Amino acid sequence: MAKVVLTLDERVLGEYPLNKECITIGRRPDNDIQIDNLAVSGQHCQIITILNDSFIEDLNSTNGTLVNDKPIRKHALVNGDVITIGKHQLKYINELATAAAPSDDFEKTMVIRPDQMGMPESEGGQKVDESVSRISAELSKSLQEAEAASQAPQKACLRILNGSNAGKELELTKALTTIGKPGTQVTAISRRPQGFFVMHVEGSAIPLLNGEPLGKHAQPLSDGDIIEVTGIKMEFSTR
Repeated sequence: MAKVVLTLDERVLGEYPLNKECITIGRRPDNDIQIDNLAVSGQHCQIITILNDSFIEDLNSTNGTLVNDKPIRKHALVNGDVITIGKHQLKYINELATAAAPSDDFEKTMVIRPDQMGMPESEGGQKVDESVSRISAELSKSLQEAEAASQAPQKACLRILNGSNAGKELELTKALTTIGKPGTQVTAISRRPQGFFVMHVEGSAIPLLNGEPLGKHAQPLSDGDIIEVTGIKMEFSTR
């Protein structure tokens, strides 16, 4: 399991396992990791973990969040990354993520590009693509185990409801499908033994599920659910 090690002036203050999908960090005591220092905002940042990969997101903090001495808004964490919050540092440790490069035996991540959905092209999605490909490998393992036990999840698709590609259907056959515009809004749909789940991955703009903003945690999808990403509406359908 991944963890972060909190230090101040090279003195270890604590180790925190990333055992939830969302870990909040800030000065207030209701955070999962509290850093009681005036340079730290009440709710400074959060770490979102999907299976074996984690993303850190700054929550509009006053003094910002740095990763490896560079300011970030949202960043896909790599084993050994050092997060700086005020004078405190959090070292991200996840040796499994380093070793979990997907092999040819696993289903590859299917990334629905912006131009396939009537969205403008954008750069900057490489790190997200690399990160979700590792997640895809982990999901594929679970799917293979489920199929071996005759518990394979249903097949499903997304039907685009508006825009230039209205009526087009996108099969959700891969372990992980990412949708959206890198740098603006990226949403992931994971195919798990328990069914299909949707989660916000990147960007300050929050995708909608049935007209409501997605929360911090992955949400299960049901037949007929409407997902909206960068203004494109899609209907989830099982088969």
